[in-house]
Amino acid sequence: MVDDADLVYLRRCVDLAREALDECNAPFGSLLVSDGEVLVEAKNGEGGGDPTRHPELALVRWAIAHLTPAERATTTVYTSGEHCPMCSAAHAWAGLGRIVYASSAAQLTEWLDAMGIARAPVRALSINDVAPGIPTTGPAPQLAGAIRELHRLHRTRQD
Repeated sequence: MVDDADLVYLRRCVDLAREALDECNAPFGSLLVSDGEVLVEAKNGEGGGDPTRHPELALVRWAIAHLTPAERATTTVYTSGEHCPMCSAAHAWAGLGRIVYASSAAQLTEWLDAMGIARAPVRALSINDVAPGIPTTGPAPQLAGAIRELHRLHRTRQD
């Protein structure tokens, strides 16, 4: 269950998702946290033509470059949306710790279907379908409306 401490970080992820949207990217944002300290923030950058520029993947790359395997295992990734299969796999391979997400892959699929947006070329799977050993928490119902609205705005800007 998402608790009040988690919500503080998840709200920052929603802010980062809004910033990504303002920069013509899909609305996703993520944080890497260790011992209550935000180590690095990232937002979606795929609007530049590289569809793999997900914030979760940026956090993985940063963690590999800056943290030992033992340090990586103690981190928590907070993210506005549940990891896609690519990011779930990278997270597991890098040995990062817990993931807390504001909206689930199932929610996003439902929202996009309702808005008439084509599905991604990769099946929406839960993190634990891809990487069963990662502790996960989410979604956060308190943030669902805000995240859904960001995806609606993204859709209207694409039209």
